[in-house]
Amino acid sequence: MAEASRTIAAIVGQEQGPVTVEVERGRLVAFGRAIGETDPTYTDVEAARAAGHPDLPAPPTFLFGLDLETADTLGFLAARGVDLGAVLHGEQAFTYHAPVHAGDTLTFASTFAEAYSKAGGKLDFLVRRTRVTRAGELVAELDNTAVIRNGGPS
Repeated sequence: MAEASRTIAAIVGQEQGPVTVEVERGRLVAFGRAIGETDPTYTDVEAARAAGHPDLPAPPTFLFGLDLETADTLGFLAARGVDLGAVLHGEQAFTYHAPVHAGDTLTFASTFAEAYSKAGGKLDFLVRRTRVTRAGELVAELDNTAVIRNGGPS
């Protein structure tokens, strides 16, 4: 596999955060509705409690949304010389260690963990790994891979 471009490779090891946010009940309800969630456990407190939750649980992709909102990753990349017009969202992955509920206070801390190239250097990939904790307990790990086009359209 080809080495990532120098600009992208130089970002590996750099950190973002930590950022602390509270999981708000209204945001969970709005998010559940926005993604078309039909299980009332995600939008109705009484249904959530009847299902054994202390409050509304966060749907699986909610943490990714919070991370996007709290981390200025595009600004971070732009400040390091990355052409934002060439940046695409590649993929995301989640590892959950504990459930998250309304009222939880979470801390997001990210590290640019890996960079590599494909297509003979026309595409660089930059993996940003985020650890999400609650009172020091790891609740989730999020991986977000950006694809950066080099040398015009591919």
